[in-house]
Parts: sequence; structure tokens; C-alpha cells
Amino acid sequence: MSRSDREAAEALARQRLIILSAVRFSGIALVMLGFAIVRKVIDLPWAVGAVLAVVGVLEFFFLSRFIARRWNTGDDQRR
Repeated sequence: MSRSDREAAEALARQRLIILSAVRFSGIALVMLGFAIVRKVIDLPWAVGAVLAVVGVLEFFFLSRFIARRWNTGDDQRR
């Protein structure tokens, strides 16, 4: 049994939304972990916490946008 084109497009969009949400959530988790380390809630060096927080912010704002942009250009090439 094959799916219609619309069902396949909806399934792909749903899958991409889940992936982007997971990327954003992991970015926020890294920021929170970094802040916990910087505030000495977790006993690791301050620099590790600062790096994790910065990486989390970059992941949240830029990685999700980069992934979405790559998917959009890939869709144009398939058509």
C-alpha cells in the first residue's frame, strides 16, 4: 500500500519538525548545563560551563536554522 504524495509530504514535515525541536531542546539543555557548571552547582571547571553555554546558544539559534535551510534547498533540487 503506497502513500499519496500529500501524506508523504506531511510525514516528512512532521519528522523534520521533531528533529528541529530536538535540536532546539538539546541546545537549551546545554545552556542550562553550562549555567549549572558556571554557578558551581556541578563541580566542573568554569571554562567547561562557559563553553557548553556558548555551544548551546549557537546550537539553538544557528544549527536549527542551518538544518532547515539545507532541507529547503534539498527540496528545490528534488523538484
